Amino acid sequence: VAALQDEKNSLMSEIQIMNDRLEQLDDSFDDPNTVVAKKYFSAQLQLEQLQEENFRLEAAKDDYRVHCEDLEKQLIELQHRNNELTSLAEESR
Repeated sequence: VAALQDEKNSLMSEIQIMNDRLEQLDDSFDDPNTVVAKKYFSAQLQLEQLQEENFRLEAAKDDYRVHCEDLEKQLIELQHRNNELTSLAEESR
Protein backbone atom coordinates (compact mmCIF):
# COMPACT_ATOMS: atom_id res chain seq x y z
CA VAL A 1 0.00 0.00 0.00
CA ALA A 2 2.85 2.36 0.87
CA ALA A 3 4.52 1.69 -2.50
CA LEU A 4 1.29 2.43 -4.31
CA GLN A 5 0.82 5.64 -2.32
CA ASP A 6 4.39 6.69 -3.20
CA GLU A 7 3.73 5.94 -6.86
CA LYS A 8 0.47 7.89 -6.67
CA ASN A 9 2.22 10.87 -5.09
CA SER A 10 4.93 10.69 -7.74
CA LEU A 11 2.35 10.61 -10.52
CA MET A 12 0.40 13.47 -8.95
CA SER A 13 3.53 15.63 -8.80
CA GLU A 14 4.34 14.72 -12.41
CA ILE A 15 0.80 15.69 -13.42
CA GLN A 16 1.24 19.02 -11.61
CA ILE A 17 4.52 19.66 -13.42
CA MET A 18 2.92 18.84 -16.78
CA ASN A 19 -0.04 21.11 -16.03
CA ASP A 20 2.35 23.94 -15.15
CA ARG A 21 4.23 23.44 -18.41
CA LEU A 22 0.96 23.40 -20.31
CA GLU A 23 -0.07 26.68 -18.66
CA GLN A 24 3.26 28.23 -19.66
CA LEU A 25 2.75 27.15 -23.26
CA ASP A 26 -0.79 28.52 -23.26
CA ASP A 27 0.51 31.80 -21.88
CA SER A 28 3.19 31.95 -24.57
CA PHE A 29 0.49 31.77 -27.26
CA ASP A 30 -1.47 34.57 -25.61
CA ASP A 31 1.55 36.89 -25.42
CA PRO A 32 2.08 38.24 -28.95
CA ASN A 33 5.72 39.10 -28.19
CA THR A 34 6.96 35.55 -27.72
CA VAL A 35 8.76 33.73 -30.50
CA VAL A 36 6.22 30.91 -30.45
CA ALA A 37 3.30 33.31 -30.81
CA LYS A 38 5.03 35.22 -33.60
CA LYS A 39 5.68 32.00 -35.50
CA TYR A 40 2.10 30.86 -34.89
CA PHE A 41 0.58 34.11 -36.14
CA SER A 42 2.96 34.16 -39.10
CA ALA A 43 1.97 30.61 -40.03
CA GLN A 44 -1.69 31.49 -39.59
CA LEU A 45 -1.32 34.52 -41.89
CA GLN A 46 0.54 32.45 -44.45
CA LEU A 47 -2.23 29.82 -44.32
CA GLU A 48 -4.89 32.47 -44.94
CA GLN A 49 -2.91 33.88 -47.87
CA LEU A 50 -2.49 30.43 -49.37
CA GLN A 51 -6.20 29.73 -48.97
CA GLU A 52 -7.03 32.98 -50.78
CA GLU A 53 -4.57 32.15 -53.56
CA ASN A 54 -6.03 28.66 -53.83
CA PHE A 55 -9.53 30.11 -54.15
CA ARG A 56 -8.32 32.52 -56.85
CA LEU A 57 -6.61 29.72 -58.76
CA GLU A 58 -9.68 27.48 -58.52
CA ALA A 59 -11.80 30.29 -59.97
CA ALA A 60 -9.28 30.81 -62.79
CA LYS A 61 -9.27 27.07 -63.47
CA ASP A 62 -13.05 27.07 -63.77
CA ASP A 63 -12.89 30.03 -66.17
CA TYR A 64 -10.30 28.25 -68.32
CA ARG A 65 -12.38 25.08 -68.31
CA VAL A 66 -15.41 26.97 -69.63
CA HIS A 67 -13.24 28.71 -72.24
CA CYS A 68 -11.77 25.36 -73.31
CA GLU A 69 -15.24 23.85 -73.67
CA ASP A 70 -16.27 26.79 -75.86
CA LEU A 71 -13.19 26.33 -78.02
CA GLU A 72 -13.89 22.61 -78.37
CA LYS A 73 -17.44 23.39 -79.54
CA GLN A 74 -16.09 25.89 -82.05
CA LEU A 75 -13.56 23.33 -83.28
CA ILE A 76 -16.28 20.73 -83.85
CA GLU A 77 -18.45 23.27 -85.69
CA LEU A 78 -15.51 24.36 -87.86
CA GLN A 79 -14.63 20.76 -88.65
CA HIS A 80 -18.21 20.11 -89.75
CA ARG A 81 -18.20 23.30 -91.82
CA ASN A 82 -14.84 22.30 -93.36
CA ASN A 83 -16.24 18.87 -94.28
CA GLU A 84 -19.28 20.50 -95.88
CA LEU A 85 -17.15 22.92 -97.87
CA THR A 86 -14.79 20.13 -98.93
CA SER A 87 -17.68 18.05 -100.24
CA LEU A 88 -19.13 21.07 -102.04
CA ALA A 89 -15.74 21.79 -103.62
CA GLU A 90 -15.49 18.18 -104.82
CA GLU A 91 -18.99 18.37 -106.27
CA SER A 92 -18.15 21.56 -108.17
CA ARG A 93 -15.08 19.98 -109.67
